[in-house]
Order: sequence, then structure tokens, then C-alpha cells
Amino acid sequence: MTADDPEFELRTTADRIRHAVLFEAILLAIFVPLGAFFFEQSMVRIGALGVGLSAIAMGANYLFNIAFDHALLRLHKPLQPRSVVLRALHAVLFEITLLVFSVPMVACALQVSLLSALLLDIGFLFITPIVTFAYNWAYDMIFPMKSRVPQVRSK
Repeated sequence: MTADDPEFELRTTADRIRHAVLFEAILLAIFVPLGAFFFEQSMVRIGALGVGLSAIAMGANYLFNIAFDHALLRLHKPLQPRSVVLRALHAVLFEITLLVFSVPMVACALQVSLLSALLLDIGFLFITPIVTFAYNWAYDMIFPMKSRVPQVRSK
């Protein structure tokens, strides 16, 4: 298969939206209670920050994943299966991209310096790539990409 004729179809817009919404819901369920506890802020304040960050992250996630898939095709790499190394690279690159958007928002919402917000975000970066890695692996297993190669049925 070539980049012009990949073995797997690219994910649809609806599939990418489902992917992003489910991922952000899981992150909110994990991080809002933890954030309220560790930063001694109300669940409402951390929840509002979390929803704002989730909205930004969903847009970034959608665009990042499209760009990542197209980069794989340009490099003549298969979309599936993805190696552990490729999944780790995907998770780390996305989190670095997200830092650019999240640090100023965290600083403003929690009324802390950009450096303090960066340090807070770096703390989350130790957990989020693990969640990202596991989530994407599970998502690919539960909602696999459609193969363009006809499946052979055994009798």
C-alpha cells in the first residue's frame, strides 16, 4: 500500500469527534477532583477551567490527529498497527502542543504566574501521556479503523 492508497481508511469526522469527547470526559473525571484537592480550589472553579481546557484540547486534538495521520501517510508509514514507540511519540508531541495553549489559561484562571502555571501543567504532563497512550490504544481496539483490504473468510 502507498500513501495514496493506504491499507486503512482515515477516521471520519464523526469518529474523531467521538474520540475527542470521550477522551476529554475521562480527563475531566480524573483531574477535576484532583485539581480541587491539590490546589485548594472549588470544584466549580477547577471544573470551569477544565471545561475550557477541554474545549481547547478537543480542537487541538482533532487537528493534531489529522496532521499526524497525514504525516504518517507522507512518510509512507501504515496508519495501523501503531507501535508502542509511535504511540508514545504521538502522546508526547500532542501534550507539548497543548502546553502552548494551556499555560496562559491556567495562569489567568488560577491567578498565578506563567512560570507557576507551567510548573502545574508539567505536573499534569506526567500523568496525561499515560492516559493518552492507554486511551488511544483502547480506542483503536474498540473502534478500529476500517480496512481497505478485503477480509478472507475461513470456512
